[in-house]
Amino acid sequence: MTTLITGARGRVARAVAARLHSAGLPVRAASAHPAELTVPDGVGTAELVLDRPETFAAALRGVRQVFLYPQPAGIHDLIKAAEVAGVEHVVLLSSSSVLAPGAESDPLASHSLRVERALADSGLTRTFLRPDAFAGNSLGWAWPIGRSMPVQLAYPDARIAPIHPEDIADIAAQALTGGSLTGRSLTLTGPESLSFREQLAVLAQTLGREITVEHITRAEAQEQMGRHMPAPMVSSLLDLWEAACHGPAAIGETTETLLGVPARTYRQWTEENADAFTGR
Repeated sequence: MTTLITGARGRVARAVAARLHSAGLPVRAASAHPAELTVPDGVGTAELVLDRPETFAAALRGVRQVFLYPQPAGIHDLIKAAEVAGVEHVVLLSSSSVLAPGAESDPLASHSLRVERALADSGLTRTFLRPDAFAGNSLGWAWPIGRSMPVQLAYPDARIAPIHPEDIADIAAQALTGGSLTGRSLTLTGPESLSFREQLAVLAQTLGREITVEHITRAEAQEQMGRHMPAPMVSSLLDLWEAACHGPAAIGETTETLLGVPARTYRQWTEENADAFTGR
């Protein structure tokens, strides 16, 4: 029973593919640029471009399960092609943002929400994985930390429960290989609520040197972030972080609750990724 992994250049997707392949299960990795994929020996590749439906049939041939990255462009055509191909189950890497008020109009949440709704209206069995903040988002601090500059934050006391990407991959692999998670919608987090300030303190301990946190205004943060992302997305993130200052982050499902395996901590993530913050 072949599993198609979409967005196969992403870290979680690559980890899911590796887990299934190691278990001896047939896997096909799909990307708009399959020649650029790095996959284990024995893992096939396929071109899959969501605004080019002519790529769907070959990618889905013989596939019974799909690990899907949320991309609303072409999703209805992809679902129809999947049903025709005999796909039975889709595991969607969604986002916890779909649960927030105003998700339909939010530039972050609506992306995943539209895919969730398209799948919910289909005849496919589905599992929705809704991770909260990724531990890897901390890589956004790598540039100033690597140059011994302060990390500037508008909401340094915003609290999140960062999840290690390998935990997401473990849960996704279980959703694709066992029946216990089939049909469920799961909000996934790490095991602990940490403010940005606390995360930076953990990172400082891992690196063995001080990291200065500099509180800036929202307007200053908007200007900085706006250099790299659209203004509506900047506003959405800042609103999210402002709201997260008013109490600890809720802890959702983890590998502990779903798989009986201790969840990886944020400290573990920093130890595994310390080299990213050295400025090299």
